[in-house]
Amino acid sequence: MVELLAPAGNIESLDAAIGEGADAVYLGLKNFNARLRTTNFAWNQFEAVVESLHRQHKKIYVTVNTVCEERETERLYRFLSYLNDVGPDGLIVQDYAVMRMAQEFFPNMEIHASTQMNVESSSAVRLLQDAGVKRMVLARELGLEEIRKIKAETGADLEVFVHGALCVSESGLCLFSSFLGGKSANRGMCTQACRRFYTAEVPGGVKQGYYFSPCDLQLIDQIPGLIDAGVDSFKIEGRMKSAEYVGSVVAAYRYVIDHYKEDKKGAIATGKRILASDFARSKTTYWYGFNTLEEGVNGAAEKILNPDQAGGTGIYLGKIAKSKPAPVELVETLKENIKDEEERRNFSIKMVNLKGGSYDPDPGDSIRLHKKDDTGRVSHKIRSVEVEDDGTRWIDVPGGFSTGDEVYLLQIKAGSKRYPRVLPGDIGKYRKQPKDEILPILDLTPVQNKELSYFPEGVYVQVSSIADVFAVQGLNPVRIIIEYNSETAYDLLLHKTVLPFSKKQIYISLDPFCSSSQEDKLQEELKKLAADGYFNFVVNNIAHIQMLKSLKVNMIAGPYLYTFNRWAVSWLENQNIGAFIMPYENSRRNLEATFDANVRARVMVPVFAYPALFRMRFKLPSDYDFTYFEDKEEKCFKVNSTIDGSFVMPEEPFSIVDKVNFINQAGFKRVLIDFSKTKVNRSQIKAISTSMIKAQPLPDVSRFNWKDGFYSPEKIEEFKAANERAALNASQNSGKKSSARNTRPPKRNVKTGHNRKKGR
Repeated sequence: MVELLAPAGNIESLDAAIGEGADAVYLGLKNFNARLRTTNFAWNQFEAVVESLHRQHKKIYVTVNTVCEERETERLYRFLSYLNDVGPDGLIVQDYAVMRMAQEFFPNMEIHASTQMNVESSSAVRLLQDAGVKRMVLARELGLEEIRKIKAETGADLEVFVHGALCVSESGLCLFSSFLGGKSANRGMCTQACRRFYTAEVPGGVKQGYYFSPCDLQLIDQIPGLIDAGVDSFKIEGRMKSAEYVGSVVAAYRYVIDHYKEDKKGAIATGKRILASDFARSKTTYWYGFNTLEEGVNGAAEKILNPDQAGGTGIYLGKIAKSKPAPVELVETLKENIKDEEERRNFSIKMVNLKGGSYDPDPGDSIRLHKKDDTGRVSHKIRSVEVEDDGTRWIDVPGGFSTGDEVYLLQIKAGSKRYPRVLPGDIGKYRKQPKDEILPILDLTPVQNKELSYFPEGVYVQVSSIADVFAVQGLNPVRIIIEYNSETAYDLLLHKTVLPFSKKQIYISLDPFCSSSQEDKLQEELKKLAADGYFNFVVNNIAHIQMLKSLKVNMIAGPYLYTFNRWAVSWLENQNIGAFIMPYENSRRNLEATFDANVRARVMVPVFAYPALFRMRFKLPSDYDFTYFEDKEEKCFKVNSTIDGSFVMPEEPFSIVDKVNFINQAGFKRVLIDFSKTKVNRSQIKAISTSMIKAQPLPDVSRFNWKDGFYSPEKIEEFKAANERAALNASQNSGKKSSARNTRPPKRNVKTGHNRKKGR
């Protein structure tokens, strides 16, 4: 029987999901999950929910679907140990580190590959099956026949998104939010830059719109076909949505699943009527309905993009015009209903007046608030409405919102229901928490004699066209990396051009998106390239590892196989990968923490790139007649639409070229100048060479996260606390030095190596 899997962003949504017949729920705790802005569950609540759902023969999955920095690995280990103790039915993961730790310490824990892991082919599924992964949450950019092919070829347990918000970027490959300020989508901090209002330069002037704002997915018509294709679990997106939204969507899909066999047309019609109160965005079936890959590439944009659609969801209620404190008695009444002590302590509401909408919300209505600077979005149920003599209406909202923030209606009171509580009334007996356990030291494999003969020290240059292979010779690269796309594949396979580099000096970089409909063709082409003498490949999707592992070639983990910690590196080492290109999002501090001095010969550091901020699996519509566009801060970006998809890049490149000497001195003696998706010109090459030689920064560039790292509220709090402690110590000691003894117990080592089987 197919599983209906619902989101539980808070206790009310959990009740609604189970009350309407979900077979399972997925939720996040306070860290390591891709929806950090939602409420999430406290430790005791989670423990109680697991026990309660298991008593009802329901399943519960926990999202651990973000990448983890090296400094966080011990906390991750403690978190996994806690989860192993509590016993949910599975963990939804992105970081290879979680798989590696589970193999080593928690072998009975069931692992599900998150959609953020970018799994969209049989090859990727096979590799994960061999690694012990139980379920694959497929990328949302797939169509029915592609899913059918994966099921037929692997027999894997497959989970597919059927309803809710979409990312315009290919799953797990969006860097936009991170590039703008370190708020990485891969860290659960996405600020949804795709949904912003942009101004584009078009012939004869400018044009404005929400050019990359995607519609919401709705596949209720496709349920019978997906069941026939063998999908095991239907997933509803919406951990940041209201309980009413979750309840109505679960009810609709529950009805279709239960009744489509007896009356397919009638069941779908009934399901759609239930969904009529979903006030979210306009709907799309995205990649469903195309007969060929070419049809999808040319037609999907028209189905997913809506440039007239505002960044918000639901019916627009207006902006906050003014605010005032909430009545004390209302605040105290609401606090009394909050069981969690920390949540009660942090509880805050205020009263606000809205202007600009066409509907006056009432108590019981569910709304969603969007901060004007895109730093936060929160769902909220209105508890109180005050109407003054002059007609001014005041509603209660969370305390963190202020004048200018936008408000949208998600659900009216008439659609609300009361559901039986899943969480027990008394959760005092549930006291499990992560313990202060010590993570054993993991040593990466030291470089063996001549092991990296294919990976010499020096400057590497990556290009996207054959013409640019010739153009970059002035940089004297020790190796040239050629991006494998439609143009370069044609030239390399048919030997159209005599290149100025030998085949052993050429690396071929594979695209990070590898779909079910592309993999067979790519597999054959890789075999031809290997037979023709190309032995060095940059792999950016786990499918590539599966395709290449029998061809006796050298595999270098590209920047899209995220290695933000040594446990992720170790997992890839166990897939016979010995060299790594640093992810574009990484910081100097985390890079050095991940790779000790004796293994830095394994690493290549990107020092110049126009990183693809969005990677879209389609060509843009014909009326997107622009290359450059700006956001409201007048930051400029460019878009490139091709038969291989569309790519949004910054106008200002990422550059730390002036830091090359410093990077070399730190032991990283392989650096990458990446011209992917851009045209190389002579003046640019000269400027980069001069910057590298003279250690002078290039003008008008971004440092990305190299210096400051990922944005982290925890890091900010740690920094403040450290300053406060330093000031206190200074005042207490009156300038005298103090010392502290390290009483931390010694760590035990966990060794790793290329030929180790599954880390055991």
